[in-house]
Amino acid sequence: MADTNFESLLARLRRFPDVEAANLQAWDATDKLLLDTTLEMQAAGLLRPGGRLTVVGDRYGALTLGALNSEAPTPGTGPVRVHQDLITGERALRANAEALAIDAGFEQLPLGAALLEGAAVVLLQLPRSLAELEEIADAIARYAAPDVVLLAGGRVKHMSLGMNAVLGRYFADVQPQLARQKSRLLLARRPKPVPAAPPFPVTEVNEELGLTVCARGAVFAGTGLDIGTRFLLDFLPRMPHASHAIDLGCGTGILAAMYARANPGARVTATDRSAAAVDSALATARANALAGRIDVLQDDAMSTLPDASADLVLLNPPFHLEAAVHAGAGIKLIEAAGRVLAPGGELWTVFNSHLHYRPALERLIGPTREVGRNPKFTVTASTRRPQK
Repeated sequence: MADTNFESLLARLRRFPDVEAANLQAWDATDKLLLDTTLEMQAAGLLRPGGRLTVVGDRYGALTLGALNSEAPTPGTGPVRVHQDLITGERALRANAEALAIDAGFEQLPLGAALLEGAAVVLLQLPRSLAELEEIADAIARYAAPDVVLLAGGRVKHMSLGMNAVLGRYFADVQPQLARQKSRLLLARRPKPVPAAPPFPVTEVNEELGLTVCARGAVFAGTGLDIGTRFLLDFLPRMPHASHAIDLGCGTGILAAMYARANPGARVTATDRSAAAVDSALATARANALAGRIDVLQDDAMSTLPDASADLVLLNPPFHLEAAVHAGAGIKLIEAAGRVLAPGGELWTVFNSHLHYRPALERLIGPTREVGRNPKFTVTASTRRPQK
């Protein structure tokens, strides 16, 4: 691929519907390195002709659309198969494809056999979590072609030797490549035999809560209880009894399960933009005999839920967007809660105190009171003001 061709494509990519800001972009140097290396290996005859290309972790479409827009043919035949855990990434890929008039050539699939069966080349944006990398590596070794070539890339500052070790458990040949523009690739070949049962989801009983927690590799905190959620749960007895409560950004569904158990008359929705989180929350609900009371929904900030349809929203907002500390994701979720809450409904939020969400809560929801504070976190309860 000519640099000018790829640079032109990158300049037109957007993150939408994800948060957009001047310091956030829809691609990084790793995308370019992955595509350039694929074409270099193809030209050198190092990739099997006719094999299928699969992309995993394409954040906003740079890899998929870059491959389809390449001046050289992509490896293999048939559509590029792509897996993105976040629904915002899926929607961004489709929106960018439409903007670039690339209306065919890729297929979006969950992590599994349909994504990887017969794959000869896999391009992977390395995840931060070693557990997520392990679930991906197992799936590639389990389902891809025996001669599959995995090109896994990341920013050097976010890579660790632990990534080499994880790949080494699933591939007999793992070769770190030279860094370019502060990105580096790991080349993995010769997949090893895998156990009959995949390593994920994992299940663990949280003795503190008396709750069985299930987690996919990509879920924040795994089966553990993160300290923000633990602090919010301290106030569970003071939360109002709702007919419809929402665990927004549900992760493994701990808040949803604990609220449902404490409020037998409530219908609870556990929603997250992550497919792995929603799958984990469903498994957690089933493991605790709560599946009939908890609905799970993969969505972007409750975009498919009706206005004024909930009495209570529970929120532990993220404060990172990829590598950047950024409040934009939290503000987006607070704004969404304002739309979905009925007048008089409440948003209970736990957040890192230094983020100063209080003004946004007052503006987007309504009167806000501090319920609790410890050295790290603040818990607030905001009451939805009547719509004008």
